[in-house]
Amino acid sequence: MEGKTVRSPHTPAALACSAALLLAALTACGSEDRADTKAPTAPHGVTAQASSATSAHVMWEAATDDTGVTGYEVYRKGKKVKSVPANRVMIDIDGLTASTAYTFTVRARDAAGNLSAPSAAASVTTPAPTPADHEAPTRPVKLRGKADGGRAATLSWGGSTDDVGVTAYDIYQEDSRIHSVPGTQTTARLTGLRPGTVYTFTVRARDAADISSADSNAIDVTTASAPGAPASTAPTDLRITAKAEGKEYAVDLDWKQPETGGEIPAYQLYMNGRLTTTIVWGGEPPAGRAHYRLTVTDPRGTRYSMKIRAKLPDGKWGDFSAARTVVLGD
Repeated sequence: MEGKTVRSPHTPAALACSAALLLAALTACGSEDRADTKAPTAPHGVTAQASSATSAHVMWEAATDDTGVTGYEVYRKGKKVKSVPANRVMIDIDGLTASTAYTFTVRARDAAGNLSAPSAAASVTTPAPTPADHEAPTRPVKLRGKADGGRAATLSWGGSTDDVGVTAYDIYQEDSRIHSVPGTQTTARLTGLRPGTVYTFTVRARDAADISSADSNAIDVTTASAPGAPASTAPTDLRITAKAEGKEYAVDLDWKQPETGGEIPAYQLYMNGRLTTTIVWGGEPPAGRAHYRLTVTDPRGTRYSMKIRAKLPDGKWGDFSAARTVVLGD
């Protein structure tokens, strides 16, 4: 059988032809799959409040987008001053001048780089400096809270006093500031929470010199579970104490174990958001409340935020307990 000779086109011509075919194929797929040209909605509910004589706290409600918001940009007089990831809807602006009026706007950004229209402007005037203010405000008292469904919570507390004046209250969750309200306000509504989750909140008062009070009492708020979600496996009623033993501190934890349908062979202990140790029982796991002691050599005044979670009978790790804070030497 006689073979058939096939002539190859000249290489540059072949490449040009291939490129043209590829471009045609991409065009045929439709531009909607290739480019996101729709900008997010403008953030709304923007507020600004003076945190101190040289800083301001800007907050807003989340924007929406057809593919997803990836971040926010904060502007002062049309100039970008901060970029914020999508999971945050607040930011502190530092380096301001005392007794000065400022105006802020916020724009949302998506993955394609599309920017929303600017939000409505929020204005704030920083207070006069208080160089002689060296006294912290008193701690907020009687902090109370309740969940509003699965994704929000409302807090309220008794007001603080200060030798000059309270300018803001900061809400903390596991030692991280997540929200602020003006010093004239003693309630806060927190949004963006997760369903079926235990949150531990504290509040601190702050004055114009940026001096914060001690923490309020801590409260636990559990958001409602999503429909059909399994029961929580979080340990409850976690208690932590610390006492000096020579140059070291013994930190004792005890807690109520969750109902898991079987024995709990181990727990993970997190300190300041990081896994510190895995607690494995030397013999038979305890029944009822469990207890653990660790020894630390950090100096007096060191602050820890601690939480634990159980290893379930199926080998998976369960839900986290509420976090508890302990200060060495208190």
